[in-house]
Amino acid sequence: MMRISTVERKTAETRVCVQIDLDGNGSCKCNSGIGFFDHMLEQLGRHSMIDLSVKATGDMHIDDHHTVEDVGIVLGQALAEAVGDKAGIRRYGSCQLPMDDAWIDVALDVSGRPYLAWDVAMPRNKIGSFDSELVREFFQAFAMNAGITLHVSKRSGFNTHHIAEATFKAVARALRMAFEPDPRNESKVPSTKGLL
Repeated sequence: MMRISTVERKTAETRVCVQIDLDGNGSCKCNSGIGFFDHMLEQLGRHSMIDLSVKATGDMHIDDHHTVEDVGIVLGQALAEAVGDKAGIRRYGSCQLPMDDAWIDVALDVSGRPYLAWDVAMPRNKIGSFDSELVREFFQAFAMNAGITLHVSKRSGFNTHHIAEATFKAVARALRMAFEPDPRNESKVPSTKGLL
């Protein structure tokens, strides 16, 4: 079964199109008009091994907030659609990821019960021209729309770029683990309820 999805969202503020293949090789084409954000999305695709295409335009004459949030919404919806009923996946994923001074812990559950626990203080308000608070906004929108319980915490770090990048990479690695097929449970939903 092909685990692919294309989702589009058009509002008065943004236009976003996301295409994903959960069983890809991590190839990414990301064009949001926000350089640092595209760099982070590329980390997400590459380290999760999910093929990812993102095209987004938005009201960036105001700021980047709507574009970043809406990409999170659409990417979450695309993941939820691609994984379907979740039969045969491992469901849980985690990662402890170091990147120079930054150390990020991520644990997630593809549970259908969206939740974000966030304990990642950013030392600086900006990464270049990018508002560092938008990292949390992205993952909030992503988790709510993907139906994922997502816990992210920072153990250490003083460089805001490293903290943000380590966060995207750690989430990606945990997603790869959770979405991978489980050869010992190929057709069953990984829950005693029989439904996620």
